[in-house]
Amino acid sequence: MQIGEILVAQGLVSVADMATAHERHRRAGGRLSDVLVEMRLLSQAALLEAQEQVSATAPLQPRSLVETGVSVQNLLGLMLRFMALESCETAAEIMHAMKLPYGIVDKLLDEARNRSWVQALGVGLAGHAAEPRFALSQEGRGALADAMLQSLYIGPAPVPLEVFQAQVMRQHLARERLDAAALRGGLGGLAVPEHFLRKLLPAINAGSSILLFGPPGNGKTSVASRIAALFREAIYIPYAVEISGQVVRVFDSGLHVPVVSEEDRARLGSEGLTSVAYDDRFALCRRPFAMAGGELTMEMLDLQFDAHTKFYDAPLHVKALGGVFLIDDFGRQRLDPKELLNRWIVPMENRMDYLKLHSGKSFSLPFDELLIFSTNIDPREIMDPALLRRIPYKIKLFAPKMAEYRAIFAVEAEKRGLTLAEGVVDYAASLLTQKNGFGLAYFQPKFVCEQAAEMCRSFGLAPVVTRELTAEALSNLYVQIADLADA
Repeated sequence: MQIGEILVAQGLVSVADMATAHERHRRAGGRLSDVLVEMRLLSQAALLEAQEQVSATAPLQPRSLVETGVSVQNLLGLMLRFMALESCETAAEIMHAMKLPYGIVDKLLDEARNRSWVQALGVGLAGHAAEPRFALSQEGRGALADAMLQSLYIGPAPVPLEVFQAQVMRQHLARERLDAAALRGGLGGLAVPEHFLRKLLPAINAGSSILLFGPPGNGKTSVASRIAALFREAIYIPYAVEISGQVVRVFDSGLHVPVVSEEDRARLGSEGLTSVAYDDRFALCRRPFAMAGGELTMEMLDLQFDAHTKFYDAPLHVKALGGVFLIDDFGRQRLDPKELLNRWIVPMENRMDYLKLHSGKSFSLPFDELLIFSTNIDPREIMDPALLRRIPYKIKLFAPKMAEYRAIFAVEAEKRGLTLAEGVVDYAASLLTQKNGFGLAYFQPKFVCEQAAEMCRSFGLAPVVTRELTAEALSNLYVQIADLADA
């Protein structure tokens, strides 16, 4: 991990800025930091502040086999799997695959040679330099077979549990506090009433648990999904963690979004920026957002052990550490909601979670994430007072008032180049509430305008939201809607 990557994460420079500075640095020499300042891409004060922030949160690169926190035997087994399964032949290729420093990989190769597990193949090219190539010997293939019996994990070297625990605490959610302007900006495009913002901001800054409830279709899921993106700090996610010799995979490409792509990382070297090296066994990512809905089961909240590969996959809430975990449609899971909520009592109160390996070994992890429950069921129907008391922030989203409803319709129509026929919004509200007994909801104007726009394009109609188009759209939304004859 390089400080150039971290500067990009903090929004101080862009990848293109760094590439330009590197090109000038290559031609003129000197210190890259001086080049960035001279080009006015970065101020000296901003650079110093960034370096201080990094020193407070970034995991340091291990300098020896002992400092990796992983046994030599397990590292050797991982190296053998990369050599056999990924055709890694040089120290540079192994270093890139295992994300360990060159010196540590060199020590592993020395140890493998001492055990007669690898043999030299000659010299190959690694980048612009010639480098020895290695392959497994007969003894090495035997050692590989033993390593494969232990685990089929192949990926970056894991970090020890205690390093992961400490890292979660260094980058905890409460480090970053939002203000009202940031919250309003992050929820831009959503119709969110002011009373809701006043309750939501303290809840987010507290980093505690939140219950969002109210009628369906009024933005609970949309708001929750926007919250994670409000945080600007990037955090360090380990690719995998070793616990009592077992590997638990944490990084999830479907959930964790690296600040910089692998392709761009090569353009962000840190020569002249700092002499400190950071641990590549972590990926620098945006704070994650994870969501589970009606499919959530109690088993999904435990470590997932694969008997074939012999390593674990972390549960979703562990992957969400440092970010936001939304339990959507709370109360509609296939288990008793009280049982599910009881699972979270200790983490919510003590900010510590406890998990167990299949061997029976238990361990703890800091529970540092914003836990959000979202439901359209009356909370009193699915929680008793004792459980409700343990969720400190309860925020109700109400149906929109008529003035808000008109404003949302106007915005959604304008987005799509539509004109609202006179009285059409009042007609929609009357059709829904008075004639069919439905409530108004924030999502309805968007749905109607999307359908109207498509009807106009399909049949070559003037881009006007008429009563007829509104009635047809609402009949697609509510299949049993009645009294469309006077549309």
